[in-house]
Amino acid sequence: MTPFAIAGRPIGSEHPPYVVAELSGNHQGEIACALRLIDAAKEAGADAVKLQTYTADTLTLDYAGPDFTIDGGPWDGRRLYELYSEAHTPWEWHPELFAYARRIGIECFSSPFDPSAVELLERLGAPAYKIASFEIIDTPLIRCAAGTGKPLVISTGMASEREIAEAVGTAREAGAASVALLHCTSAYPTPAAEANLRRLTRLKEGFGCPIGLSDHTLAPDVPVAAVALGACLIEKHITLARSDAGPDAGFSLEPSEFTRLVVGVRTAWEALGDGAMVRQPSEEASAIFRRSLYVVSDIGSGEQLTESNVRSIRPGYGLAPKHLPEILGRKARRGLARGTALEWSMIE
Repeated sequence: MTPFAIAGRPIGSEHPPYVVAELSGNHQGEIACALRLIDAAKEAGADAVKLQTYTADTLTLDYAGPDFTIDGGPWDGRRLYELYSEAHTPWEWHPELFAYARRIGIECFSSPFDPSAVELLERLGAPAYKIASFEIIDTPLIRCAAGTGKPLVISTGMASEREIAEAVGTAREAGAASVALLHCTSAYPTPAAEANLRRLTRLKEGFGCPIGLSDHTLAPDVPVAAVALGACLIEKHITLARSDAGPDAGFSLEPSEFTRLVVGVRTAWEALGDGAMVRQPSEEASAIFRRSLYVVSDIGSGEQLTESNVRSIRPGYGLAPKHLPEILGRKARRGLARGTALEWSMIE
């Protein structure tokens, strides 16, 4: 598997999960709110914040036909142009957002949606690019982003195995430094029963990439489970308050919830361990509560050891219980008082 890193931070199973706070359209159209979201992500312990770099004009048409009006879901009845005009992060904000993130010590990168967005993000020194689930079939965009030589994070929502293979192949051929794949269910919000986390294993085995989760469920629990299945990058939307009713607020986490997510996924990663069949340091003090062989009735020198004067009991300072059949019928080398932990040196 090709090593993967963002701005020098290694991302993989040997490292704590890399947590990305997605700002999306939750800035409410105010740069001050966007800056507060970056602060919230930093305080919650996220490794990075991610923007979305597009304009309504680069993403769709200002047209009211039925094809351009959303039917169902959280944005039911809205025109695409209207929604994207509200949700986009103005390009003139990008320099300040990138600079502010660097100043407070959190990485900032973005999802570009066309080559002009890649050009802007290159000027700002973006350390990586995220290809959104809806763009995974846009191989020219993938080729453009990969051509920068930066790492690519590709979200796989709705994609078939063939489409994922095409996207990964395009990224690698075009010069991406490395590729990570995010499992994603592109439903907003995603029912936990449709998170389908077992797909993570198939992505890892099928494409030889670091894997992660772009999650749209309503709680921090699903990402924790994803880490147990090998996810090493977690992306989740953040909002200052769901009551703000931003375009994505309904399936975003508030700051305190995001903190729980960060703690949860890193605790899950620590709990995985290395799988070695060895006693853990914290177990050492518990070893005394194992059974071992003890004298339970005084035994005279030369007297035979029997089931009435030797038993397997707690604590565990004596010979292991497995030796009981070996010592029964043998004689004591010296007198042994009740409560003595048996050792080989005491037995003829």
